[in-house]
Amino acid sequence: MSANNPSLSYRDAGVDIEAGDALVDRIKPMARKTMRPEVLGSIGGFGALFELTGKYREPVLVSGTDGVGTKLKLAFQLDKHDTVGQDLVAMSVNDILVQGAEPLFFLDYFACGRLDVDTAASVVSGIARGCELAGCALIGGETAEMPGMYPDGEYDLAGFAVGAVEKADIIDGSRIAPGDVLLGLASSGAHSNGYSLIRKIIDVTKPNLDGDFHGRPLRDVILEPTRIYVKSMLALMQAQPGVVKGMAHITGGGLTENVPRILADTLCARIDAASWQLPYLFQWLKGAGNVAADEMYRVFNCGIGMVVVVAEADADAAAAQLRASGETVSIIGRVEARVDGAAQAIVA
Repeated sequence: MSANNPSLSYRDAGVDIEAGDALVDRIKPMARKTMRPEVLGSIGGFGALFELTGKYREPVLVSGTDGVGTKLKLAFQLDKHDTVGQDLVAMSVNDILVQGAEPLFFLDYFACGRLDVDTAASVVSGIARGCELAGCALIGGETAEMPGMYPDGEYDLAGFAVGAVEKADIIDGSRIAPGDVLLGLASSGAHSNGYSLIRKIIDVTKPNLDGDFHGRPLRDVILEPTRIYVKSMLALMQAQPGVVKGMAHITGGGLTENVPRILADTLCARIDAASWQLPYLFQWLKGAGNVAADEMYRVFNCGIGMVVVVAEADADAAAAQLRASGETVSIIGRVEARVDGAAQAIVA
């Protein structure tokens, strides 16, 4: 090899293979804590194996994928990486839950320009925590170190969840009728939606993110991870089969755009804004950003992370079951016949 053409390595190109190996070693014990008996093999193979057992007569697989959005920008800014992993899991498992599916396994994709093992391990610890809360196995994933693709200190995340539901038990909203009751399950915060507006409000108002905000630092309130509703909702569906007519995970689009996704065109959800207390975070966002009420309900969950539709006769028993599982539940409205041309979700 001539002096003018030195020997180059992958490390010279910005990829640290040893760091990747070290991360896998750090991840393995986290993943082991999430294992289910249906998982065959372990982290590190080319593919992940999951055996569908005889639990289902007619299993239907339900899949979902999502990211964390611009909430990551705040995680970078505040150098806090141990909660966004739970956000990643929650966004997918809550989505497949609404069709009645039990999440079975989860895969993640972590991409960065330069791999920082401590940061990546912190993120994966949150992913593993989310999988434990959802009862699904962290069965595999991909770590991609791509020099020049991302600014130093930044990364991107994507998550993929697969679940199963008995074909006869699929929840699609087709049984929802006028007179049904809307149960609102409390959110843990802004979850993973509306963060472009949150970051804009922070940029304009420049609050002290380390300052006290009703007993906690504001930074922790803003980065509070998304609540996972899987175990409490599965417990309700098992204890009271058929009682759940529909579920809406309140993500991007807020209350006014997500609830209609489970309603027939002939139906409308009338939501009483006074039926639950607007959490302090959303009170602050509304005031600090001078955000109009209809914009709040269109962008944020405003304290309601999941809406569950049940018959009026079942509402009290369903709410009691959910409260016994640790949920904060409010009766937030009813289903009505829709007037031609009217919105399908009215919050007033």
